[in-house]
Amino acid sequence: MREDIVRKFVGVFLLVSIMVLCVSQPFKEYVQIPNKITLFEGQGLHFPSSIPVTAKVKESSSSLGIVKTEKTLGFNGKQSGADKVVLQLAGIPIKQVNVDVIPEYYVYPGGQSIGVKLNTLGVLVVGHHQVDTDAGKQSPGELAGIQVGDIITKINGKKIEQMSDVAPFVQESGKTGQPLDVVISREDNTIKTKLIPLKDKEDSSFRIGLYIRDSAAGIGTMTFYDPITMKYGALGHVISDMDTKKPIIVQDGQIVRSTVTSIDKGSNGVPGEKLARFSNDRSAIGDISRNSPFGIFGTLHKDIDNGIMDKKLPIALSSEVKEGPAKILTVVDGDKVEEFDVEVISSIPQKFPATKGMVIKITDSDLLDKTGGIVQGMSGSPIIQNGKVIGAVTHVFVNDPTSGYGVHIEWMLNEAGIDIYQNEEKVG
Repeated sequence: MREDIVRKFVGVFLLVSIMVLCVSQPFKEYVQIPNKITLFEGQGLHFPSSIPVTAKVKESSSSLGIVKTEKTLGFNGKQSGADKVVLQLAGIPIKQVNVDVIPEYYVYPGGQSIGVKLNTLGVLVVGHHQVDTDAGKQSPGELAGIQVGDIITKINGKKIEQMSDVAPFVQESGKTGQPLDVVISREDNTIKTKLIPLKDKEDSSFRIGLYIRDSAAGIGTMTFYDPITMKYGALGHVISDMDTKKPIIVQDGQIVRSTVTSIDKGSNGVPGEKLARFSNDRSAIGDISRNSPFGIFGTLHKDIDNGIMDKKLPIALSSEVKEGPAKILTVVDGDKVEEFDVEVISSIPQKFPATKGMVIKITDSDLLDKTGGIVQGMSGSPIIQNGKVIGAVTHVFVNDPTSGYGVHIEWMLNEAGIDIYQNEEKVG
């Protein structure tokens, strides 16, 4: 009798345990679904589960298709609008999800090699040097507390825009003996200091003991441009000063066409590089208004072609990007844009902007022969998957030049000031 009771108790316990295990896994999966999902028209978004989960449209201003197979539940946006969907497990509500369906957004893919010319906001301090005076070697700038990476924005109340603005103040101060009132920008802080130039005993010139720079130049790759606003994005990463390694704060700048002259192939531990020159026609094709972790952005002066994919393509949200084959557009010889095979190794459906959303691997044998993989100057090359622009190449893995990171296109569009979610241009 007692054995029967124990046997029944164990049976009930095992049955309940199995039921809990069957239900808990899909429950955990669906609890992890974000509270809000954005879909383009026609985009299917699927969530795997070990057992079927049903969904019910609670409120709708669009036509939202709910696609259900044996182990998959998906949403398929039909037209613009907003929906409230309740996910249910065994008839019990698990979670409510807000689903926004928005019109597809189209851009022209890039791939062109571009030259970049940046003018800094003020003059950038890139180093100190010692002035050889009768009293010994000293750096007036260092004595004034000015650091490498600081930006000199004003001297004696006057705005400083280029290096040539500094010299007259230095020589005048040397003659009068009056210290310079210097305003510098350091990260997010404004700092005031007094700087006393010293006379170099070799040539009797007054010096401040600082190496400064007011511009920078380099090459990269165009990612996209918007035919409606003429806004563009390129590079996919911030431009930093080569000496200070700090992001350059842009006053203004220009992009021009560039021609790739040769390639230094990459190898393990040594990143490769595109060698290029600015094209003979150095007229600017666009301006630069922003230098951010997601690339450089501004406005084109005219439409530009890449000669291989000169048509508008829809963009993909990060949730649409899949592991698998894709293409990149880039230049490895002259100014000819070519298409090469890559593989999306992983992609994170990001809720918030982040620069490293994808890992990609070069699989094209021709590109590997020419470059060894991802090289400097290839940053910004657009990534195309299933006929959509999904992002841009950003960084190479130093120990594996065949692989690197990519940034999702929606974050580059956001940085360019384009609001794809409302299909209208952002203000500000």
